[in-house]
Amino acid sequence: MATRKHPFVSGEYYHIYNRGNSKQKIFLDNNDYRHFIKCLFVCNTYKNFKFRDDIVDVKIDAFEFVRGELLVSIGAWVLMPNHFHIYLTINPKNSHMSDMWGKNQISEFIRKLLTAYSKYFNAKYNHRGGLFEGPFKSVLVSKDVQAKYLFSYIHLNPVKLIDSKWKENGIKDKKIVLEFLTNYKWSSYLDHKGIVRRENSILNLSDFPKYFNNTDDFNKEIFDWTGYSPHV
Repeated sequence: MATRKHPFVSGEYYHIYNRGNSKQKIFLDNNDYRHFIKCLFVCNTYKNFKFRDDIVDVKIDAFEFVRGELLVSIGAWVLMPNHFHIYLTINPKNSHMSDMWGKNQISEFIRKLLTAYSKYFNAKYNHRGGLFEGPFKSVLVSKDVQAKYLFSYIHLNPVKLIDSKWKENGIKDKKIVLEFLTNYKWSSYLDHKGIVRRENSILNLSDFPKYFNNTDDFNKEIFDWTGYSPHV
């Protein structure tokens, strides 16, 4: 992975995203989404591991893998047919490890994540060439208002699948949108709503500013955004 022009800094928060090469789909069926989600969990470790050797061959659930110290803390994520978004920071408990380790935790996490998923995808579909569109992209999240907005932005991404013009035209039926988001399993939306599931363990919300006091606050934020109208 190439050296970054602006290195990641401990204590800062970042919006990470990437998409398929030439905008191709990177998830072709539900099992693909499930595998990437498992990779989000197991790749967040300093350990060297191989998914097949350490997960598949020993027949353990990916979420039972003992990760040890974490590379990053994840606050939100979403998977779309041809791209993904992750909101994260260097895990504050291990921020001192960069100098000792000689690698940056965020870059290493994304390297592990994309390598593990690409190997799975290429083997399953006999795919040749790069799966992702070059180096992953990152944006420094510098202000509290920007960070709070990012939670809504990430979790509302799937709305484009049922209404591609909702940002331009506003949402016509809030109930339909909220029902769709509740049934969309490929994001951390359900985790923020307080739904108990295995994917809860991907998140490390205690390492992020407390933008929402409780699930009701989060629900209200999303509810308010679904009422967004560009004409108001």
